[in-house]
Amino acid sequence: MTSLGNAGSVAPLVVASIGILGLILSPITELLIAKLLPRVGGVPAPRVRVTTAMVTGLLCAAFAFRFGADPGLPAFLLLALLGVQLARIDIALHLLPNPLVLSLLLGGLFCFLVAIAAGSEWPDSLRAVAGAAILFIIYLILAIISPAGMGMGDVKFAAPIGLYLGYLGWSHLLYGGLLGFILNGVATLVVVRRNRAERAAEVPHGPSMLLAATGVALLLT
Repeated sequence: MTSLGNAGSVAPLVVASIGILGLILSPITELLIAKLLPRVGGVPAPRVRVTTAMVTGLLCAAFAFRFGADPGLPAFLLLALLGVQLARIDIALHLLPNPLVLSLLLGGLFCFLVAIAAGSEWPDSLRAVAGAAILFIIYLILAIISPAGMGMGDVKFAAPIGLYLGYLGWSHLLYGGLLGFILNGVATLVVVRRNRAERAAEVPHGPSMLLAATGVALLLT
C-alpha cells in the first residue's frame, strides 16, 4: 500500500489555500473546456458554475488534509479539478469527452512519475498502471456483455479511475470499483422510481465512479 495518508500534517491555512485554489481554477477550467471542446456547449449556467467550483474547492481541501505534503498530492488535485468537470458534463449531456478523460489519465500518470523523483515509491506507480488496465478491461468486458447498460465513455473513464485507485492500493482498487457499481445502481433505482419510462442506460455512470474513487481515497486508509 502506498505511503499516502499523512492526515493533518499540513497546516489548516495551507489546506484552506489549496481549497481556494481549486475554487479559482474551476471556472477557468470551464472556460477552457467551452473554448476547446465546443461539442459540450458553452459555459454552464451561473448556478452550475458556483456548485462545480464549490465541490472542486472542497475536494481539493479534503485531499490536502488527507494526504498532507505527500508528493502524490498534485495528482489528486488534478483528479478533483478534471473529475468534477467530467461528472458535470456527464450529468448534463451523458457524455465523457475523450480529451478530458485522456488528460486526466496522462496528467495523473505524469504526476505519479514525478512523485517518484520527489520521494514516492516506484511500486505505487506500477500498481497505478496495472489498476488502470484492470479496471478498463473489466468495464470493457461488461460493455461487450451488456452494451445497453454500459457506454464506451464509462469504459474509457475507468482507466484514470483505476489509475488513482491502483496507486493507493489493491484494496482501494477493489472497493472503489465495487462502490462505483453500487452507487450507480442506487442512482438508477431512484431515477426509475421517479420516472418509470427512464431507461437504466440513461443514468450517467461517471459521477458514481468519481464519487466512489474520491470517497475511497479520502476514507480508506
